[in-house]
Amino acid sequence: MAIDAYGPADGLTPHELPTPPVGPDTVLVRVRAAGVNPVDWKVRAGHLDGAFPSHFPLVPGWDAAGVVEAVGPAVAGFAVGDEVIGYVRRDDVQHGTYAELVPAPERCLADKPAQASWPEAAGLPLAGLTAYQALQLARTGAGDTVLVHGASGGVGHLAVQVARALGADRVIGTASEANHDFVRSLGAEPVAYGDGLADRVRAVAPDGVDVVLDLFGGDALDVSAELIGRPARLLSTADPEHVTRLGGSYVFVKPSTADLSVLAGLVDAGRLTVHVARTFPLAEAAEAQRLVEAGHVRGKVVLTI
Repeated sequence: MAIDAYGPADGLTPHELPTPPVGPDTVLVRVRAAGVNPVDWKVRAGHLDGAFPSHFPLVPGWDAAGVVEAVGPAVAGFAVGDEVIGYVRRDDVQHGTYAELVPAPERCLADKPAQASWPEAAGLPLAGLTAYQALQLARTGAGDTVLVHGASGGVGHLAVQVARALGADRVIGTASEANHDFVRSLGAEPVAYGDGLADRVRAVAPDGVDVVLDLFGGDALDVSAELIGRPARLLSTADPEHVTRLGGSYVFVKPSTADLSVLAGLVDAGRLTVHVARTFPLAEAAEAQRLVEAGHVRGKVVLTI
């Protein structure tokens, strides 16, 4: 599924394209499932045009789970037939994961967690890496109270569980009332977002919080700055200028075999579960993007191939 120009979801249509090239350190993966992330519709709409070189026809998608079809001569860690997961972020945007075959740099892949289904495995890489790398940057560990904004979403529901796995004593998660039971099931204490958030957080954590992971930007960052003891442990994936002014850090996820392997290990150990809200066949990728673009998805949306 590809686009020939930036625009609305209707432009995401079936294409018959040549088999992508396999470079010296590239792994060709036959995709079984592909995660759908907010960044995908932003790429489709042209919002990342200045950040990465883009080429048309453009296949979106950065999350994949599948089977190794071929390997380049310099690839040492994977062999034909291996089951893998990947956050397939290349240096340009063209050969994405909404496809039967995707060329993935070796550094983007790890072994698939054995205990995960294909859709669950495909929902893990980008969101899981974002949560893990952010919480690692904040040195999250024993004794910490962690606040996760958007705790029922794709990144948020994994961040709650990762914070627990890293040893955090408590996790507080903002979510709509309809998602509070889901957030509790993940191991967090839910609070409603919106006006009065600071008071609601203080009601459950009178001493404030130690780490904040913000996924929205804007007012949530200002509230977080009121609640956190050390601004350096304030992290945002959404608002680089704002979080930097407040003394925190902007997080942009990076491919990492080592980090993906840690996440896969947590899945296999039963300490991390990917909640798949809905799957779509590849041909309905436009509809899947519309659902993600509308927001309020609990967990992940995944394409099956």
